[in-house]
Amino acid sequence: MSISASQVKELREMSGVGMMECKKALVETNGDLQQALDLLRANSSLKAEKKASRVAADGAVKVAETSSYVSLVEINSETDFAAKDAQFKDFTSSVADHLASSQIDSIEVLNEAFDLQRQTLIQSIGENIQLRRLSTLTISDGGSIGSYIHSDGRLAALVSLNVDNQDLAKDIAMHVSATSPSCLTSDDMDPELLAREKAIYIAQAEESGKDAAIMEKMVEGKVKRFLSEVTLVSQAFVKNPDQSIQQLLDDNNASIIDFVRFKVGEGIEVEVKDFATEVAEQLKK
Repeated sequence: MSISASQVKELREMSGVGMMECKKALVETNGDLQQALDLLRANSSLKAEKKASRVAADGAVKVAETSSYVSLVEINSETDFAAKDAQFKDFTSSVADHLASSQIDSIEVLNEAFDLQRQTLIQSIGENIQLRRLSTLTISDGGSIGSYIHSDGRLAALVSLNVDNQDLAKDIAMHVSATSPSCLTSDDMDPELLAREKAIYIAQAEESGKDAAIMEKMVEGKVKRFLSEVTLVSQAFVKNPDQSIQQLLDDNNASIIDFVRFKVGEGIEVEVKDFATEVAEQLKK
């Protein structure tokens, strides 16, 4: 059966899949547009399943802002090349638009809403695509949320304040992006992390050979310095290192309710490959 260029074009617009795959699907279904679309969807699901085990640690973060809440989502691809692809960018924008119109708190719910589009994108660009994580902060009464997203689209942060001060919230969000604090205050510190750090400081102090009282002060000093480096309110403000975040908040009669920071690929273990291996694998896709 002869398949016209207009049929291929129409199916491509409906599916987002490449011209050759569209033509093949139309041939297999004797030109039936709906059956061809169903076939492409089935193939998309199969390809997505095959690629699901591949590590996707590149990609982008997107911010969706509304008058009542702000969402931050990380969407992963396998390579930076795919992350710069127009289809991937369109997909991430669609996800952000959806988050701006529907308050979603669960990455599972978001994945459900975009599973078909994700599978189609996988089929089109040949890489594993994952909606990895989502965080949504609700604006409190009389409060505000500031967002910051780095120019490369791979790093972003949100900060929620108890006062309506968008500029302050945005400044602190930028600070959070730059410094990656572990928690808001020392009371929020993971006790296991603190215990590990303290054990290291104790071992270092014991090697010094000083008496117990001096060693205790050495450990206390290092713990205090560690907490000042990783707790948000104790950190030196990046725009004014002479001022801590707590002092900045006090000057503005404000306090931080919550914050979140996403960096693309953070915490994902990636196998290091040489350039020749990467090229060979790309050619196989």
